[in-house]
Amino acid sequence: MSALDRKLLRGLWRLRAQVLAIALVITSGTALLVMALTTIEALEDTTHAYYERSRFADVFAQAKRAPDALAREIAALPGVRLVETGISEGAILDMPGLAEPVTARLLSLPEAGPEVLNVLTLRAGRRPAANRSDEVVVGEAFAEAHGLAPGDTFVAVMRGRQRTLQVVGIALSPEYVYVIAPGALMPDDTRYGILWLNRAALEAAYDMQGAFNSVALTLETGTRAEEAILRLDGLLAPYGGTGAIARADQVSNWFLQNEIAMQRNMSRIMPSIFLAVAAFLTHMVMARLIATERHEIGLLKAFGYTDLAIGIHYAKLVLVIAALGVSLGAVLGGLLGHWNTRLYADFFRFPFLLYQPGPASFVIAAGVSLAAALAGSLSAVRQAIALPPAAAMLPPSPPVYERTRLSRSAMARWIDEPTRMIVRRLLRWPLRALMASLGLAMSVAVLITALQWLDAIDSMVESVFIGGQHQDATLSFYEVTPWSSIEAVEDLPGVLAAEPFRGVAARLSHGLHHKRQGLSGVPTDATLSPVIDSQGQRVSVAEDGLLLSRTLAERLDAGVGDRVTVEVLEGRRPTLRLPVVRLFETHLGTPAYLNLAALNRHLGDGRVVGGMHIAVDPARQAELLARLKTLPDVSAIQFRQAAIDTFYETLGQFLYIFVGFFIAFATTLSAGVTYNAIRIALSERARELATLRVLGFSRWEISYLLLGEIGLLTWLAIPLGCMIGFGLAWYLTAAFATELFRVPLVINNATYAKASLIALAAAVTCAAIVRRRLDHLDLIAVLKTRE
Repeated sequence: MSALDRKLLRGLWRLRAQVLAIALVITSGTALLVMALTTIEALEDTTHAYYERSRFADVFAQAKRAPDALAREIAALPGVRLVETGISEGAILDMPGLAEPVTARLLSLPEAGPEVLNVLTLRAGRRPAANRSDEVVVGEAFAEAHGLAPGDTFVAVMRGRQRTLQVVGIALSPEYVYVIAPGALMPDDTRYGILWLNRAALEAAYDMQGAFNSVALTLETGTRAEEAILRLDGLLAPYGGTGAIARADQVSNWFLQNEIAMQRNMSRIMPSIFLAVAAFLTHMVMARLIATERHEIGLLKAFGYTDLAIGIHYAKLVLVIAALGVSLGAVLGGLLGHWNTRLYADFFRFPFLLYQPGPASFVIAAGVSLAAALAGSLSAVRQAIALPPAAAMLPPSPPVYERTRLSRSAMARWIDEPTRMIVRRLLRWPLRALMASLGLAMSVAVLITALQWLDAIDSMVESVFIGGQHQDATLSFYEVTPWSSIEAVEDLPGVLAAEPFRGVAARLSHGLHHKRQGLSGVPTDATLSPVIDSQGQRVSVAEDGLLLSRTLAERLDAGVGDRVTVEVLEGRRPTLRLPVVRLFETHLGTPAYLNLAALNRHLGDGRVVGGMHIAVDPARQAELLARLKTLPDVSAIQFRQAAIDTFYETLGQFLYIFVGFFIAFATTLSAGVTYNAIRIALSERARELATLRVLGFSRWEISYLLLGEIGLLTWLAIPLGCMIGFGLAWYLTAAFATELFRVPLVINNATYAKASLIALAAAVTCAAIVRRRLDHLDLIAVLKTRE
C-alpha cells in the first residue's frame, strides 16, 4: 500500500463522522433514484409480460347493438389479425351486508373455449359451466372487498329483473388492471365490480340474441391504429358505435401508463435535490480538509509527488465517500423499489410481479451520484493541485480584521460580546455562511415539497366534492328518458330534490387538434352539481355555446370565440359547429359543458335526460337505498360521500408513504448539513475555543459561541427554505400535471411550521452530539497544534 493510500485511510478514519453524514445524504439521493428506476422497470416488464401472455387487444370499440355477422367484416379489414366480440352491460348488485346498491359491469364469456383476446387469469375456482346462466366469475378486487369465494351467492338486478348469481371463479383481466367505474376518480372495489357470465345469459337478460355491443381486435405488425380505428368506426356507425379507441386510450392502460410517467418525473427531480446537496457537502468538507492540510501538501510536493498524484489522492477520498453512499443507497433503493412495486401490484391488479431489476438502474444511479460528489469537490481539488510547495508549507495568511458597521452601530450596545463574536464571524465570511444556510434550507424545502401534497389533496376535495357538489347521489340511466322522469325520481322515498343532466360521447376538433371527449349537458341554473372552477367559484353555463376547461382548450388550441367541431358519437350522430363562450380552470379531468336544453335541441331528441343528481333526506336513506336496488332503468349509482372516502383512502395510502419517505430523507439531509457545518466550525475554531476556556470562559459560554453560529444559520435557513420549498412545489405541481389531475399549489401555514420544526429538531440533535465532543475538548493538545 502506498504512503498516500495509508494517508487516505487515516483521513477517512479521522473524518469518519463527517464521512458518514455525507454518505447518508448520497445514500438518500441514490436510494430515491434506484427506487424510481427499478419501479419503472418492474412495472414496464410486468405490464409487457402480462399483456403479451393475455393477448391484450390493440383497439377497443363499443356499439349499441351490432349483428354477429358484422364480426366477419371487421376481421376482413386491412391489418386486422384477431377479432373478438362480446356483450358489455351495467347492472345493480344487492350485496350481503351492504345497504348501498353496488354498480357492476357484466361481460360475456365465449360460448366455447377460452377468450381469443383479453384472456382471463383464474385466481380461484373455475369458469361457468355451459348453459348455466346463474354462474359468474368475479374480479379479484371486488371479491376481496366483499370476502367472496367460490360457492357464495348474491343478487344482481339486470334491467329490473332480479337474478341470484353463484360465484364459481375469481379472475383477473388485462382490460381491468386498474378497476374504476365510469365517471369515477378513484377505484372503489366495494361499490364497483367486474363480473363475467356466459354469453347466452347476457343475451337473454339484455335482448342481445345474435348481436354484440363490444369488440376488441389486434393488429398486424406495422398497421397504424389510427387507420384501423377509422375503418372500424365506419362499420360500427350504423349500429350505434361510440368511437373506437387505441390501447393507449383504454382506461385501465391509460391510468397505468400515467403512473409510470409520474415515476419518471420523480426520478429526474427529487434525487437531484439530494445529490446537489451532497455535492455541496463534499465541497465544504474537502475545502476545509485541504485548507488544514496545506503544510502536508507542500511537503508531499517537495518530496516529489506530482500535482496529478495529489489530485488523484483527494479525488480518491471523495470517491470512497461517494462509493459508501452509493453502496448503501443501492441496497436501500433496491429494497424500497421492491416494496414500492408490491404496492403498485396491489393497486394495479397483476397476476404476477416481475421485479428483476437489471444493472442499468444501479449503474445510472451510481454514475450520477459519483459525478455529483466529484463535481462538488472539483474546485477544492484544483486548489490543492494549484498550491506551490513553498506557499503551501507556510501558514495561511491571517484574515484582515477591522471594525464593522455592527460594532459602530447603536445595536452593539445591546448585544453581549459572545453574540457580537458570532455575528462578526458570519459577516466576515458571508459566502460560506450563505452556503451553509442554503444547505439547511434545502432540507426545509424538501419537507415542504412533500407535506404540500397533503394540503393539495385537502384543497381538491374541498373544491371538487364539497364546494362543487351538493348532491348526495347520482343516478345514471341505461337510455335517455323523458323529462317527466324528474318527477318520478322526486317521488322516490327520501328524495328532496332532483336535478337532470345528460352526457354524450363526442369527438371535439379544432384545426389539426382533436380529442375524444364526453360532452356534459347541465341546466343553466344547476344547484346540486353546478360547474365550479379551481377557486371554488361558480361558473355560469351560457344558453348556447361551449364551456371548456382550460386544459382541454389548450389541447385543442382553441380560445374564446373560436368555433369547435363537435362530432357526436351516438344517437343521430350530428356534427355541430359550436362557439367557445367561456374557459375555466379545474383540477380534475378535461370537462366540456353545454346547456342541457341546447344539447337536446342540437341532438333532436326532445326534452330528455341521461341521469339525475339527487339530494336525500338522511332519515329515509335506508328506504331509498332499498328502492334503488329495484329500479329497472338505473345502470349506475354513485354516492358523493363514498367518492370522498375512496379518494382519501386511495390517495392516502400512497401519499402518506410518499411523505414518509421524504420526511426520513429530508431529516437525513438536515442532519448531514448541520453536523458537517458544526464539525467544520469546531475544527476551525478549536484553538480559539480552547484559548477562551483557558482564559476562564465556561463550557456553556464556548458552546454558545460555536452552536450559536449554527443556530443563527438555521434561523436564517428556515425562511429561505420556505421560499425554496414554495418554488419546488410550484415546479413539481407543474411537472406532475396530467389530463386527469392538476394538483393545486396550496401550502398551509401549518405545513411551513411542521417542516421548520423537523429541521430544527435535526439541528438540535446534531448540536447536542457535537456539544458532548466540545465538553471533552483536550485543551493542551489543541493549544499545541500549529496554526
